[in-house]
Amino acid sequence: MDATNPGPLTVVREIPVKTAGELDVIDITGKIRHLVNSSGVRAGLVHIFVAGSTAALTTIEYEPGAVADLKDAFSRLAPRDREYAHNAAWGDGNGHSHVRAAMLGPDITLPVRDSNPLLGTWQQVVLVEFDTRGRSRNLHLTVVGH
Repeated sequence: MDATNPGPLTVVREIPVKTAGELDVIDITGKIRHLVNSSGVRAGLVHIFVAGSTAALTTIEYEPGAVADLKDAFSRLAPRDREYAHNAAWGDGNGHSHVRAAMLGPDITLPVRDSNPLLGTWQQVVLVEFDTRGRSRNLHLTVVGH
């Protein structure tokens, strides 16, 4: 590596997020955009991971109708009021929360172009809280590129 061809840059950051509880959908696009902009990476990837087994990340058009549809879909796919083996084992009543989070997943990776996460015009990154109570979550961002 020399001054004309510097090696890849890796920047690691953490974003704390407080949630209100079950089916809270939080737009985190601005926070991610800010950290990517300030990372020094012009082209590459940003990986976002939420620590915890009852929260998840995805993209959606963050508007009331689409958010309501997302919440409704998870309420139908993994209803709160059915029996879950997790609840029988632990007695904490959040078996549906674990199933919902596993269906969506804890991470997302986006391309970075011109120091910005690459998203469509109507596409935002959201954290979805599935636990039955509000939580303090930590998002772990890794920005890699040149």
